[in-house]
Amino acid sequence: MRVSDFHYELPDELIAHYPVPNRSASRLLCMDKSNGDLAHRTFSDLIDFVSPKDLLVFNDTRVLNARLLGAKASGGRVEALIERVTGERSALVQLRASKSPKPGTILNFESNNLDTEGYLVAQVQGREGTFFQLDFRCEQTLEDVLPQFGHVPLPPYIKREDELTDKERYQTVYSKHLGAVAAPTAGLHFDQPLLDAIAAKGVASAFVTLHVGSGTFQPIRVDDPLEHEMHSERIEVSQAVCDAIAACKARGGRVIAVGTTSVRSLESAAKFSNTGEITPYTGETDIFIYPGYRFAVVDAMVTNFHLSESTLMMLVSAFAGREHIMNAYRVAVQERYRFFSYGDAMLLY
Repeated sequence: MRVSDFHYELPDELIAHYPVPNRSASRLLCMDKSNGDLAHRTFSDLIDFVSPKDLLVFNDTRVLNARLLGAKASGGRVEALIERVTGERSALVQLRASKSPKPGTILNFESNNLDTEGYLVAQVQGREGTFFQLDFRCEQTLEDVLPQFGHVPLPPYIKREDELTDKERYQTVYSKHLGAVAAPTAGLHFDQPLLDAIAAKGVASAFVTLHVGSGTFQPIRVDDPLEHEMHSERIEVSQAVCDAIAACKARGGRVIAVGTTSVRSLESAAKFSNTGEITPYTGETDIFIYPGYRFAVVDAMVTNFHLSESTLMMLVSAFAGREHIMNAYRVAVQERYRFFSYGDAMLLY
């Protein structure tokens, strides 16, 4: 297995830089993972593929305004992307600057609107791997001030600045627990009418939390995927989720994970269990799912289209077969599907 086994060609114009006006109006490429058969549908048609026996599992993380723009006290421009809030006024961040700042350096971050005066001041405390430790000098907590100073952390392949509408559209309608720096994008297609219709059909739902880190966009820099070092993210899988899964399996239903983050949460909780079955888990996971992996919990998944040669391409290939996935991506390009965070979706069942 090589990283190049998961390569596909994508014209730049198929990268979605804006979402469609209505969330559930995105296109949905449905694939039967047993044979690779494809069907072209609209996302709202998902209701036709679920039954009252099934369980939908969502990731209810909420995205921080994690991108900060400003300058060093000495004048050099600096950009910070929060990887993780570590305390009320501290965070681990990625920093872009002309010269790497030393411990003690003062950074002044600008407001994201004209109504907020002054700067959000931070001091560099040191390094932790590729990240910088920052302490913020503010009276309120960091989570309280980020809405005034931070920008929506749009992925690097969206070639524009964040806009007012992104504050709503780069969140799922069910987002709850603040802490992510990237959206669980498969969930962006769900609007409240679709959720209500699914519930009215008798389909159960459950919620895990995985705070997506910026490492989700990091490319694999080795040819052998097994040499790749996965980033770590914090997850929470509750007893209620485990009970819902047990009930779903007992009635002969399918556990349908909404997004690869939900997949990674559920499979991590099963991996860390000593019983062979999913049990509650709160903590870190760096699970790497690639072809050959045997899924313990997930029976079907909703997912967006992923970057070429990425760990997420390997995850969906592990679930549905590499040849089936690569063919589906070729068809998606031919049919002009929209790709990545604000793009269209797939159902693998």
